[in-house]
Parts: sequence; structure tokens; C-alpha cells
Amino acid sequence: MRFTESVEIAADVDRVWAVQSDVERWPEWTPSVTAARRLEPGPLVLGSTARLEQPRLRPAVWRVTEIEPPYAFVWESAGPGVRSRGEHRLVPLEDGRTRAELVLAQTGPLAWLIGLLGGSMVRRYLRQEADGLRRRCEQN
Repeated sequence: MRFTESVEIAADVDRVWAVQSDVERWPEWTPSVTAARRLEPGPLVLGSTARLEQPRLRPAVWRVTEIEPPYAFVWESAGPGVRSRGEHRLVPLEDGRTRAELVLAQTGPLAWLIGLLGGSMVRRYLRQEADGLRRRCEQN
């Protein structure tokens, strides 16, 4: 299962990266995350982990598996029967704007069932994250 969302933001890529990579502050700007805690100090780097709590989902630990500041990070989490991969990509646009591209890909023996039962929730959470990121980045 693969879910995607994108949004154009009236802010430069460095501003968007600063907001997006500050994982512990996500609950301030997206209702799709109720609690976020980094499991080690410092900036987001390869191997960094964070524990996220989201409405209607079990808490999950996500580990950064790819990172290219200030343009992208990918992290992964595993649960019973499913592996989730979250992609956060930033594309600089003309006039100092940025397009944020969000992807959640799920694989494993239960991925199809989770997608069938929870697909609308996943799409809603990605839209909430995209909209919240835009609002936060466009604040003065």
C-alpha cells in the first residue's frame, strides 16, 4: 500500500526543513501526532529514532534510514505483519517556495488489510500533516 500527499509552501526549503526535522514539535502543528519524543539528543541524522503517538494507532518507534538535509529524510517502523516507510521530501520551487512531498508505504503480510481498513485514516493524517506543515512554515 502506498499513500502520497503534497503541498506547496510559501517558505524556502531551509525554513521547511527546520520545521519538519524538529520531530518533537510536530504535535504543535499537526493533529495526526499527539506526542513525539526523540530517543537521542541532537539533530536528525542517519539512525536517529523517535517514538510517535497518533490517534487510533499504537505508539511506534521510527528510525531514520535515509537523510539528505535539507531535502529529505526517510524513516521506517515495524509492527506485527507490517513495515511502514515514511518519506518526507522537499523540492525547492521558484520564488523561494517549497513543495513538500509526503509518502507512507506499507509492506508485509498484513499491509493490504491495514490499507483496506485504515486507508482513509492514513490519507487524512497525511493531509493534516501537509496542511499543518504549510501553516507552521508560513507563520511569521
